[in-house]
This record gives sequence, structure tokens and C-alpha cells, in this order.
Amino acid sequence: MPLGFTVEALAGTARGAGALRMGLARVDGAEWLFPTFDAGARAAVFAAHPDCVTVLPGAQAAAREAAIMVAGVADLGAAAAAVWEDLCVLQADAGGTYHLTAAAVGFPTDWHVANKMGQGLTAIHAPIHGYAEHLAAGVDHFFAQLPVGQIFGRSNWFVVESAAPRYLPTTDPAMRFAHVSADNAGDTLFLRCERQTVRRLPDTGAVLFTIGIAVEPFARLSAGLASRIADSVAALGSGEHARRAAPHYAAALAKYAARRAEMEIAA
Repeated sequence: MPLGFTVEALAGTARGAGALRMGLARVDGAEWLFPTFDAGARAAVFAAHPDCVTVLPGAQAAAREAAIMVAGVADLGAAAAAVWEDLCVLQADAGGTYHLTAAAVGFPTDWHVANKMGQGLTAIHAPIHGYAEHLAAGVDHFFAQLPVGQIFGRSNWFVVESAAPRYLPTTDPAMRFAHVSADNAGDTLFLRCERQTVRRLPDTGAVLFTIGIAVEPFARLSAGLASRIADSVAALGSGEHARRAAPHYAAALAKYAARRAEMEIAA
């Protein structure tokens, strides 16, 4: 099933609750990057936040190759400003462990580039409960075996309280979601999806990881998707439930989704 580019399509292919899995799908080259996007927003974010572009020593060639592949320019930041996707370059060390060595990330989902640079895949994903135990070995093997010429992708989702493309909340979750109720959840809760792809750079052998976001308020989602997300939130394990701030919106979302479902049945 193609990943698509809308929230409805991306969330439909994403994992809900349950066991961690990569959930990868083959991506055709013609469907690699978002075809339409807000070019002004991309240019503005990189102009306002030049520190969101970092290239570590030794990563210049891989960053250049990634930039040329994506946008036909030599600078990674300029390439990321020319497309909707954020760009991350990972290179293997002598032991075969992949580390984040270059990145241009304008629209992060609650993470800072500076905190991840130079880290290996397991350390990068440390906040995800169960990653090290259940997923790390599979991801490491996939990166090591990824062939040149193939693109793979996956999607995920987050329930957030803002439609801002650059999502870096600084306040306590209890404060951020304090205004959310079952009555207004359709307009105050947003489903934020990430469309992630990976492909091998043929010359340097590095791996390019792209992240493109799509955000919609729950009021614009189908009733079926709203119910699916509400059920998935309720079924999250305790660690992920807390990491995603679910205790502060789960009840309101469940009631909202139930009302939407009832209205659809009645119609």
C-alpha cells in the first residue's frame, strides 16, 4: 500500500498500539518527496533557525551527495529549504554502527538536532519505550543491508495541541492540553503524521533519512480514523502513554471520537 501524503493516508498505514515494528513499505522514486508544499514556510524556517543545519567533520561529502540527490544543490540546508522534507544523513563507523552525522531539520516533532548529532541509532531512539529491546537489532540490520537504488518508507503519528510545523513545546503537557475537552477536541487536538523514507547514497554509502510532516485537526479527519487513533491512544503501553502526554487528552479524545461515530451512524 502506498504511503500517500495526507494525514488520512499516512495514519492509515501507520502502526497503532501493540508491538513495535518498522512497518516499512517500498516507495517508488516518483513518490519519494512531497509533490506540493508551502515553499515560503520552508524558506522562512531555515532563515530564522540556521542552527537547525549541522554537518559534522567527515560528513561533508555525504551531505553534499544528499543535497544534490534531493534538490540538485550542493548545500544540505539549501536542499532542505527547497523541499518539504527534513534531511538526516547517517554514516556507519568502523564497527558498522550508523550515526547521525549531518542534518537539516526545520520541522522537528519535539526533538532538537543538537541533542542527536553524532549519536547512534539506538541512542537517537532512546526515548521510545521498548526500542532497544524489541526493534534496535532489526533496524541496525536493515540499515546495514539497505541496497542502493531502493527506497523504503513508513509513517507514524502523534496527537498534539498545535498545528505549527515546527513543534518544539516548552511547557508542561498538563498546561499544553488544559484547554482540551470532549466538546472542543475536534478543533484543539491535531493529528501530526511523519512520512519517513530511507535510501542509500550510492557514492558515499551513507543513508539518507527524510521526514515530511502532515498535520490536520481532528475535525477534518474521518470519523473512522478519529476512532482508530482514540483506540490506539488508549491501548498504548504505560511508557509510551506517558511519553506522548496521553494522560492529558486521552479521555477527551475518546469521548469526542465516540460522539463522531454515533453521529455517523445516525446519519
